[in-house]
Amino acid sequence: MSQTHQTVQKSILSTEQTHQKIKRIAFEIYERNFEENGIILAGIVGEGYEMARLLKTFLEEISQLQVQLMQVNLNKEQPHLSPVQFDLEKESLNGKVIIVVDDVLNTGRTLAYSLSPFLGVTVKRVQVAVMVNRAHHSFPISADYVGYALSTTLNEHIRVQLTGDEAGVYLS
Repeated sequence: MSQTHQTVQKSILSTEQTHQKIKRIAFEIYERNFEENGIILAGIVGEGYEMARLLKTFLEEISQLQVQLMQVNLNKEQPHLSPVQFDLEKESLNGKVIIVVDDVLNTGRTLAYSLSPFLGVTVKRVQVAVMVNRAHHSFPISADYVGYALSTTLNEHIRVQLTGDEAGVYLS
């Protein structure tokens, strides 16, 4: 009798727990930036953008901050092959607090590449928010806001899903 190898996923955070973590991050963002007129949430394409969208909703519920949402587009698998693009004019970023948002901070490669366009702009401050910090950093990137810190092996995979019926954080 042969068995096929199936990837088993273990639920780490339920939908409710995931949303609680994101709400907590929203409170932390507000606490650190309450004196600002507004902030820009720069969500990395995919679940990073979905997390930024949720953060915007929660921030607007709890604060008077003007929150602008932007999408950061890059090839997550091979970010060096194409330029990082976003859907706001670079000039509109001058003097602003920008919070780059992604689902998982693992090696830091994706976040390092996503920060590169901001080097050519005079921003007030750049911060990083992630749902899960795995701490296998190969790049000198750290997150200012973390929903969940999780020690994993290099072979394990974290999947964050923020939309649909199976929203949550999973380990496989």
